[in-house]
Amino acid sequence: MSYLLRVQLPDRPGSLGALAVALGSVGADILSLDVVERGSGFAVDDLVVDVATGSLPDTLITAAEHLPDVRVDSIRPYSGILDTHRELELIDNVATARSDRLQVLVDGAPRVLRVGWSTVMDLGPHGAFRVVGSPSAPETHAGDAPWMPLAKATALDGEAEWVPQSWRDMDTALAAAPLGNSSKVLLLGRSGGPEFRPSEVARLGYLAGIVATVLG
Repeated sequence: MSYLLRVQLPDRPGSLGALAVALGSVGADILSLDVVERGSGFAVDDLVVDVATGSLPDTLITAAEHLPDVRVDSIRPYSGILDTHRELELIDNVATARSDRLQVLVDGAPRVLRVGWSTVMDLGPHGAFRVVGSPSAPETHAGDAPWMPLAKATALDGEAEWVPQSWRDMDTALAAAPLGNSSKVLLLGRSGGPEFRPSEVARLGYLAGIVATVLG
């Protein structure tokens, strides 16, 4: 079984190697690594690790946090496809789609941006409404979105009044980006967190901007 482990660790030589050894000591193999963010003296990495069926994820947390100054931000099951060119693949899929290209976008965005679900929302005469959603998107729709229209990619307050109660109950982290100059936005949800980091919001913004150009 595979897990997506988000870890904050010291940004110094040997830290990642020590983490790999620690995870290996509990039977975990690192399959891929993405640098999410770097700050002053620290790095935040997403690691996809493979463990034997039946292994408890708590053992991964314990092994990682046994190291000095290492903190696990989140851990969740991972069933995505490992691909170092995820954004390019999604953009190409949207550009060449013969059917609803917005549906192709929301179907692919969760894997590319490592979130639980995505939707495209728009503004109409009666307010905000969902245009399309990924298969994993909540059945409960947001009936209001006072933050729309959106000028740039941003992390949203998951406890705001407009957020459906079921989303709040799932402790859903939210981020959104405008799709070009239209009133449409790409909304991402990550149930149980972690919160979106600035680098992830920026990545969402770049992707949404390129896709908007492709959509024309």
